[in-house]
Amino acid sequence: MAETFKAILIDRDEDKKQSLSHVDLTTDDLMEGDTLVRVTHSTVNYKDALAVTGKGPVIRRWPMIPGIDLAGEVVSCETGAFQPGDRVILNGFGLGETHYGAYAGMARVKADWLIRRPETLSAAEAMSVGTAGYTAMLCVIALERHQITPDRGPVVVTGATGGVGSVATALLGKLGYHVIASTGRSEEADYLKSLGASEIIDRKELSEPGKPLGKERWVGGVDAVGSVTLANVLAQTKYGGAVACCGLAGGMDLPASVAPFILRGVSLLGIDSVMAPKAIRELAWQRIASDLDREKLTSITREIGFSDIEQATSDLLAGKVRGRLVVNIAS
Repeated sequence: MAETFKAILIDRDEDKKQSLSHVDLTTDDLMEGDTLVRVTHSTVNYKDALAVTGKGPVIRRWPMIPGIDLAGEVVSCETGAFQPGDRVILNGFGLGETHYGAYAGMARVKADWLIRRPETLSAAEAMSVGTAGYTAMLCVIALERHQITPDRGPVVVTGATGGVGSVATALLGKLGYHVIASTGRSEEADYLKSLGASEIIDRKELSEPGKPLGKERWVGGVDAVGSVTLANVLAQTKYGGAVACCGLAGGMDLPASVAPFILRGVSLLGIDSVMAPKAIRELAWQRIASDLDREKLTSITREIGFSDIEQATSDLLAGKVRGRLVVNIAS
């Protein structure tokens, strides 16, 4: 008899009403791919929360197993790129959107989507980082490549108590940057300073419509909010500075002017974590393994069980979650 494993399956009816169920599947139920992975850990990202709750158009194939991140061990690989027992990570490539995702005991995927998990990172630590932390590292690398170094001045991180923001704050702080953390949760000031923030500002300073150009406050930034917040971050960036944009928690629009770009030479650096080439993915994870303080990673992480996923997604969208959530698939 074929081995069964648990999974979360999301479907919708003719009226596009979404429903979620916990099911038992076998590998025969999985989608096509050349590599079978036993999933041990996943995480809950903003995109996962939108998918599970149905609050955003994340899922583009029905039915779907959600979960955009996984860590696990290779069971078999038809291409020979991996051997049984190899420890791997997968972020993006439509996982949980167009291809059955991580909220299941097994996943069949393409070998090209996988990277080897750094030996110094456990599966739980890798998922504590997850897409959010991996994206934060891509932002840091982009700023570095634009010569945004600690000696040039402060950097701002928006949505600093979120997944991307928390890891970005920790990474930038360890690398020696003066980090200005923007948050709407003033009670989290001590938490953000423990991660590496030097200053805390209220998100209201950036969330209200501002001038095309403002006072120069920072040389760089990591923004996961978008909309008015990103417009204000750009307007207050110093001459020759750069802002890495990787999210849209505040909206997809960008009500800005060209003034920061043509009068101050500011650069807007777009960050895509979903389809990033393998070389930059591997570099990002190598840097995470070497540059991210493990104690701080632990301090921003809470582990939950498989049965806790639904509640966690609702809590995340309600602003009740700080830092990172790791899902132990076996629990």
